[in-house]
Amino acid sequence: MIELKHVSRRFQLGDQWVDGLKAVDLAIRDGEYVAVMGPSGSGKSTLLNVLGLLDRPDSGHYLLNAQDTAHLGESALATLRSRSIGFIFQSFHLVPRLTAFENMELPLTLAGMAPPQRHEIINRLAAQLGLEDRVRHQPHQLSGGQRQRVAIGRAMAMSPSLLLADEPTGNLDSQSGQEVIELLEALHREQGITLLIVTHDPELGARASRQIRMADGAIVSDSDGNSDHA
Repeated sequence: MIELKHVSRRFQLGDQWVDGLKAVDLAIRDGEYVAVMGPSGSGKSTLLNVLGLLDRPDSGHYLLNAQDTAHLGESALATLRSRSIGFIFQSFHLVPRLTAFENMELPLTLAGMAPPQRHEIINRLAAQLGLEDRVRHQPHQLSGGQRQRVAIGRAMAMSPSLLLADEPTGNLDSQSGQEVIELLEALHREQGITLLIVTHDPELGARASRQIRMADGAIVSDSDGNSDHA
């Protein structure tokens, strides 16, 4: 369960202060499939960064599985992030010198998992993602769709309960994008993962069971019936 209580986040751009989030209230139930939409500068990425524990709110409270993250130190936040949250980015963010297998394995390596366990998990993921014949390739040897599948594998390696995807099809052709979103939806459906996608694409957003629209740092509509969050 995700709960934001009156969360605000401000940051400085040049000599101006920008309200990334304005007193946002939001609740997302376990296992939901949510699309966050809105124009550039609406607060979508700021919301994603707060939910992903990459940014701390300036005020308000963020509860993840009933735990108030405002009281956690950096080490505890990093542990919670690695165990509970998977990230997928528009530009993949793969390590160029590592193979596909090593990129997917990286969270497990950082968590101190023994090699036999790591290899079992990544081999299973590679098969699930259709990457068995690409695991020894480096990112520059892969197509965009394959790179995004590697990124999904890396995000899923620690079996997170929350998957955050920031424009996951933004750098892909239409066919690859369709394959990637269907893969994410299968993971959501089969494993009960809470899936939150930030997108500019109305067709992609319409696939989600819940659509949240943002403008100027506030939630302005919520298909779940909670339209007065901010």
